[in-house]
Amino acid sequence: MILPMMEDKLEPREPAFVRSAAPRSTARCATEISDQTHTACEECDLLVAVPDIREGERAECPRCGHLLTQRPRQGFERALSFALAGCVFFVISLSFPFLAFSSSGIENVMTLPEAAIAIYRQQDVALAAIVFVAIIALPIALLAAVIALTVPLVRGQRVFWLPQVGRLMFGLNDWAMVEVFVIGAIVSLVKIAHMATVVLGLSFWAYIIFAICLTAAMSGLDRMQVWQAIEANRA
Repeated sequence: MILPMMEDKLEPREPAFVRSAAPRSTARCATEISDQTHTACEECDLLVAVPDIREGERAECPRCGHLLTQRPRQGFERALSFALAGCVFFVISLSFPFLAFSSSGIENVMTLPEAAIAIYRQQDVALAAIVFVAIIALPIALLAAVIALTVPLVRGQRVFWLPQVGRLMFGLNDWAMVEVFVIGAIVSLVKIAHMATVVLGLSFWAYIIFAICLTAAMSGLDRMQVWQAIEANRA
């Protein structure tokens, strides 16, 4: 009795519910599925057949309504634009003072790379390496991966290394927590402001805009749609 029930549960008979700005009937989603992609809903574990969706559409689980995939309008172009803008602001954040502290007539100016250098000078090599990788190395590597992925897809160029870049990009995205660093820096500044005068430099604001650009770039890259575009590029 158990095996038939399991097979019936795993059979991908449920089409995804597609939301669109333009009217699109549910019957069309259920019948006109040429190249189905089967995926399990992260919320209810239902195996769903996801149809090809157009720009501006999103596919949701027919049981719980959880978002399965979405295709933003001009998603790759927007991701590339935000990534290029993020590169500009990232260079600015590395070139100008990040913070300036003043207490009892003594002023100390710090740039973003000097944060890791200061920790290294205190003989804490491991923490200095973590800080450098988290706030500098991983974000710039993620930006480079986004640009390397979106440029061929936008221009329609066939390149063989897109699958490797795609895996690298999504892998780095799980570890590049730029927004966590920004929030942590803001919380620390609130506490330090009671003990010293804090002046926010141009680098601080540039890094915040860089974090926004990086988040916006990744938000336009849906995992399922990216892999479908990679497969279409290789075909």
